[in-house]
Amino acid sequence: MASLKEVKNRISSVKSTRQITSAMKMVASAKLHKAQDRVLGMYPYQQKLNEILINFMGNDLSIQSPYTEVRPVTKVAIVVFSSNSSLCGAFNLNVVKMLERTLEEYKSLKKEDVLIYPVGKKIEETVKKMGYEPQGSYQAMADKPSYAEAYQLADRLMSDFADKRVDRVEVIYHHFKSVGTQVLTKDEFLPIDLKKMAEEVRQSMAEKDKNTVYNQDYIVEPSTEELIAALLPKVLCQKIFTVLQDSNASEHAARTIAMQTATDNANELIQDLTKQYNKGRQQAITNELLDIIGGSMK
Repeated sequence: MASLKEVKNRISSVKSTRQITSAMKMVASAKLHKAQDRVLGMYPYQQKLNEILINFMGNDLSIQSPYTEVRPVTKVAIVVFSSNSSLCGAFNLNVVKMLERTLEEYKSLKKEDVLIYPVGKKIEETVKKMGYEPQGSYQAMADKPSYAEAYQLADRLMSDFADKRVDRVEVIYHHFKSVGTQVLTKDEFLPIDLKKMAEEVRQSMAEKDKNTVYNQDYIVEPSTEELIAALLPKVLCQKIFTVLQDSNASEHAARTIAMQTATDNANELIQDLTKQYNKGRQQAITNELLDIIGGSMK
């Protein structure tokens, strides 16, 4: 059994740790609120863009775009989103596992034919350990989401796909739904499946407002097909930025929960150690009293 001094020192150590985890939880919570505000501030633009897609994709259109071309996959690009720092639970571990499963799907390709774009320090380090060469460093973007940097990344991916340097682009990230729910997601970024996109948009808008009626009476020049073809690059850039915001908010949510759990565990441990200390002190006092009583009876 540990001595009273050892128990007391451990209580002091756990209390210090609790102060750290509690402070980190407060910081992560503050960052989460800011990230949520950014996501909510992006919704009006995203909603209007969705309305346009619904209206223009309602009919069977023959859209010619380099971003819709489906071809055999001989070279693939994978964009993976993680955090720069630890202490966020299984957030980064889950991303790594999803990346490993994705790489297993493309095991028939050579390593040089699998291009990995790591957004975040943790996944960048993991990619290097796996023996792959990261296609750039995007650590700053992981901490502070920037539309300009997201646009540059999206533009690079679109150029590579349009010039047939890659045949498919996939993204791996956490989709933020709430503080307690972040959904690990793997999505195909390129080529675009317009029918699937239109259906997802319709379902999304229907869930938000089933009574909304969209005006289909648009006059489009030069043509609807050309307008959508010009709109697709903006949609793709917006998607990368949305994924970046999603991942950032999910990281802060995961860290908030992890630090709250750590703080709760520290409180429970302090209670158990305090009980152990009190029992030990009581036992020591009892032993001393027994010694005194036993000595006086001699």
